[in-house]
Amino acid sequence: MIWQWLGSPTLGRRISVLTALAVACTVALTGVAGWLVTRVSLYQQLDDELTEIASFTSDSVSADISTLGGLDAEALRTVNVSLLVLGTDGSVRRVPGASTSLVWGAEEMAVARLGQGSSAREGRADNGNLYRIVAVPMEIEEEGSYALVIGRPLQPYTSILRSLALVMGTFGGLAAVGSAFIGYAVARSSLRPVRELSGAVSRVTVTDHLDPIEVHGDDELSQLTRSFNTMLSSLSLSRERQRRLIADAGHELRTPLTSLRTNIELLVADDRTGMLPEGARAEILRDVAAQLAEFTTLVGDLVQLAREDRVEPSPEPIDLREVTRNAIERARRRGPGLTFDVELNPLYLIGEPDTLERAITNLLDNAVKFSPPGGTVHVLLEGDRLRISDQGPGITDEDLPHIFDRFYRADSSRNTPGTGLGLSIVATTVARHGGWVRAGRSAEGGAEFTVQLPGSTTLAEVDDEGDETQILTRISD
Repeated sequence: MIWQWLGSPTLGRRISVLTALAVACTVALTGVAGWLVTRVSLYQQLDDELTEIASFTSDSVSADISTLGGLDAEALRTVNVSLLVLGTDGSVRRVPGASTSLVWGAEEMAVARLGQGSSAREGRADNGNLYRIVAVPMEIEEEGSYALVIGRPLQPYTSILRSLALVMGTFGGLAAVGSAFIGYAVARSSLRPVRELSGAVSRVTVTDHLDPIEVHGDDELSQLTRSFNTMLSSLSLSRERQRRLIADAGHELRTPLTSLRTNIELLVADDRTGMLPEGARAEILRDVAAQLAEFTTLVGDLVQLAREDRVEPSPEPIDLREVTRNAIERARRRGPGLTFDVELNPLYLIGEPDTLERAITNLLDNAVKFSPPGGTVHVLLEGDRLRISDQGPGITDEDLPHIFDRFYRADSSRNTPGTGLGLSIVATTVARHGGWVRAGRSAEGGAEFTVQLPGSTTLAEVDDEGDETQILTRISD
């Protein structure tokens, strides 16, 4: 195979070779067709000329068969032909002094015996040279039917055909070679974006740098380059999120781990020396339990954030009222002295009930955490929006732009329990369901969170296949 002969060719080399092969095949077919047409035309012209000479000569020969109409060898040489008269009995009469004699065959005998028609073929003379031989019938009174056989050497014509074949082969080869270079140049120019993509992949592999590629033009390869740049941008963003998550997680985990380690070391030392006063050991154990609870919550939030980035979704039709009621029940247990003002109107959507319940629970926990004793938490589900507000100190203007950032905690909440991940989980979950969440101030001065989720007030519309497919796509993304 030609690919084995080429070794492992590049795509540009393959294109140049295929272009050369295509041109060579085209030239070869065109050349063969041209050569055949030329050959047929030359032979047809020669046959017509010989037939005309034979017909003209037969009149004078038939008038005097004994001297063949007075023909001599010099006259035949002038028109470059050889001539003989063939009888039906196989007798042959030749021009006296002729240097060559044609070798007749069955075709010429058939013309002589039938006395009609004509024949034309390639044959040879007695000297072995190739001739074009034509026979026409000739009638002689009182002697019967003959065939006048005339021939001309084919050497001039075969020389023309050989020269034509040589010219066609030479120019065809040059055309194939030239097309190979042109094809290679075109392929090299056209495949420049592919080489840049390959180089970019190599750079990413070797240097780990996600630099985009410069795009020129608007063809298919340029669009491929843009898609590759988009992939690089997404990969860079994902890597940055991962790096930030690891850094923030390491920073947040360090504090409870350090405190937990200090308390455990105190307990170990007290077990050996009895250094702690009465009651201190129980207080340290309570601190350890609280720190373990905080540590468990932090790890759970981190797992949830990691899960949000890569889990395969399992959405289903849900009633957001049921999800919100379950979250409110949890919040009631965590804020027993608070009043919950709840109004839930129908809202059905395609989603993941577990993740949505966790997000709503995080919002309610935030409201419970900052509500004053005896305060009221308002929960309103109306249309496609869920509003949760409290009577706490609210969110300052400086904190609003960062309230949904991972591990961000306002100065006013530094001494309250929490990991700084709850609102980030809310934003991620709502975005995956095709909605949005906003923070602001309530009419009573506290914090108010508004969640918008695409859905419908009737379950029948949610079950529509088109809407479900659209929401499933958003959750998958």
